[in-house]
Amino acid sequence: MSSDGRSPQRSDLDPPPLYAIADAAALAPESLADGVERLAAGGLRWIQVRAKALPDDRLYAEMVSIDRRLAGSGVRLWMNDRADLAALLGWSGLHLGQDDLSPAAARRVVPDATWIGRSTHDLEQVEEADADRAVDLVAIGPIYPTRSKANPDPVVGLDLVRRARRSTGKPLVAIGGITAERVDEVLAAGADSAVVLGALCHGDLRTNLARFRRFTEAPG
Repeated sequence: MSSDGRSPQRSDLDPPPLYAIADAAALAPESLADGVERLAAGGLRWIQVRAKALPDDRLYAEMVSIDRRLAGSGVRLWMNDRADLAALLGWSGLHLGQDDLSPAAARRVVPDATWIGRSTHDLEQVEEADADRAVDLVAIGPIYPTRSKANPDPVVGLDLVRRARRSTGKPLVAIGGITAERVDEVLAAGADSAVVLGALCHGDLRTNLARFRRFTEAPG
């Protein structure tokens, strides 16, 4: 269930201009739940939770805390990688990388209404995701150099965003090295949303949120 208290419909998918990834390692020493709550308070309407190193019991406890804190907020919560945990709480979305569980397999685990996003890194992968009926949203990147992954895929640049836009009618989000100064050009290239991790989660969260203020929905 989404944090607005109703089950999302797959047809409801309408990405906001800014889509945050709350990464446990990047937010530390702040807790994952605290970080997500602050991102939501700063106006982020889509937040993906990523915690590669947390043990399952602690990750689930953080997810439960997030779910309770954001109840009724309207924020759409996404889980990175873990179809089982996304299904347990009925979150709005599940995001899968190329090396994760396949979208078709994940679709058998999560509720029918759960959105599934798929990472892509070249035009062939974009076309595969576009043809995959289990995939609702296509992510393309990394658009710029990024430090958010230990072994990132090669930078694809804005031209691939433009080509990807012509190759899929599904919602398209761009990720990788996106700063507040780069959001406009990413959206102009055809992305429906700019996905941001490092520029939000590294350093002072309040200062970082202020840089993205015009792309969020919350006033003040």
